[in-house]
Amino acid sequence: MTIVDAPIRALVPDRRAIQAGVHLVARSYRKGARLDPHRHREAQLVYAASGTMQVTTPKGRWLVPPDRAVWVPAHHAHAIDMLSDCEMRSIYFDDDWLQREMSGTRLDQEFVVQVSPLLHHAILALFEARKDRERADLLVRLAMLELRGADDSATFIPLPQEPRCRRAANIVLAAPAAAYDIETLAGQVGTSARTLSRLFAAETKLSFKAWCQRARIAAAIERLSTERHLTVKQLASELGYASWPAFSHAFRQVTGKSPTDFVRRS
Repeated sequence: MTIVDAPIRALVPDRRAIQAGVHLVARSYRKGARLDPHRHREAQLVYAASGTMQVTTPKGRWLVPPDRAVWVPAHHAHAIDMLSDCEMRSIYFDDDWLQREMSGTRLDQEFVVQVSPLLHHAILALFEARKDRERADLLVRLAMLELRGADDSATFIPLPQEPRCRRAANIVLAAPAAAYDIETLAGQVGTSARTLSRLFAAETKLSFKAWCQRARIAAAIERLSTERHLTVKQLASELGYASWPAFSHAFRQVTGKSPTDFVRRS
């Protein structure tokens, strides 16, 4: 099943309503579990209280370590893969609630959220077994307020849709540590280097070189999030970087922080 053809899935029976139009779902998943492509009638804020997920939509792929969350609007198709054991916390919002309470806020496209300590604690507090309606209302508003201006593309890999460009992207994603020559890759997918370069720029808003670097850094983020024994210097070598400083520079270009800072925050 493709992402585009995903069916609409009803909310699970064990959801908990904290007010009209807002529901909570807490689930535990083992590493390797997959939620196949699906849609919801409700918008969804997907957060891993622990563990690392990967969320895929027609637009692209997001890595979701513990300091990120993903906003998925209603009726937007998505699949979720568990890259480690995960404690998933999802908040669902009916369209009527969003139109009434969040009028004027741009929430019609999926995006990844940098989870501040305040947003982290607000989400976890909502899942506490306390029956305090006023407190829950305030926490929901606080969480939604924190979404404003929190868009962060550091863990996002845009996925091209044009068939030749998508095949090239899949080759890179299968082994992001390899050094890819655009002329050779273009020949593998049946086009010219010039056409492939133009397609990547048009469909991902990134040059081929920049897209490959983002894919490689995303692979680094995944491994830093799921292999706690791995050192930054070891990872730099395994991903094909000439030196640890070169890897650190590339990592900072994409994420805005050093690998060491990322590990410490996560």
